[in-house]
Amino acid sequence: MDYLWTPWRYQYITKTADAVECVFCAAARATDDKAWFVVHRGDRNFVILNRYPYTSGHIMVVPYEHVATLEEAADETLVELIRLGRECERQLRAIYRPEGLNLGMNIGRSAGAGIAGHVHLHVLPRWNGDTNFMSVVAETRVVPEDLEVTWEKLRAAFGG
Repeated sequence: MDYLWTPWRYQYITKTADAVECVFCAAARATDDKAWFVVHRGDRNFVILNRYPYTSGHIMVVPYEHVATLEEAADETLVELIRLGRECERQLRAIYRPEGLNLGMNIGRSAGAGIAGHVHLHVLPRWNGDTNFMSVVAETRVVPEDLEVTWEKLRAAFGG
């Protein structure tokens, strides 16, 4: 049997939700956007790479305010969130030429939210046939592009 080692995921999978500061709040306060993979900062939301992506180009739009639901977010935050989602779609189409995109939110742990306390919008490019047997068989993702390369491409696209 062959093994794929993903030691970078160990830190993520061994943390409990209660023991860790909200990663989105930490990224919002951070001054080193490259270290935190923050692609773009708006007035009320920011765009950040997913550190554990489903595909290359998997990004998220995250409000600066720490709210768990859309109901709790200010109207201005929601308007900018959707507008940034649209800009993410435009940039991902230009850079990666996907055949489709997934945009979605998992609100609450039972809905699949990995970070349930801070609402965020996933935006990720998709291609026909991009389902990967590794995800099904080994619960492992194979992403062909390094996160630093993805960050550089998207940061430049957003004018950073």
